[in-house]
Amino acid sequence: MKALLIDPAQQTVTDAEVEDATDIQRLIGFDTIESDAVGATGDRLYFDEECFIRGTTGRFQIDTVIPVAGKGVIVGTDADGNLRDVQTTAEELRGRIKFQ
Repeated sequence: MKALLIDPAQQTVTDAEVEDATDIQRLIGFDTIESDAVGATGDRLYFDEECFIRGTTGRFQIDTVIPVAGKGVIVGTDADGNLRDVQTTAEELRGRIKFQ
């Protein structure tokens, strides 16, 4: 499935491919994953649940979602919570993200 990888250390948003939660964990670098909705299309931001406890460097914020430390992955979800292609494009996301 199409996804977006956010790397705040490099201040980049790049296209990525994921099949399941294991791929999301691999991209983020940790297995403690949490998610928040970003927008009305079913896209969700997945990030390390313990990002602030770990003291991970590099932070970003999308719209009014609380800031996140470390890498994040955006993947689409359907009404049942199953993963699907991300609806937001990398270009659209770059206009909505603030790196800190």
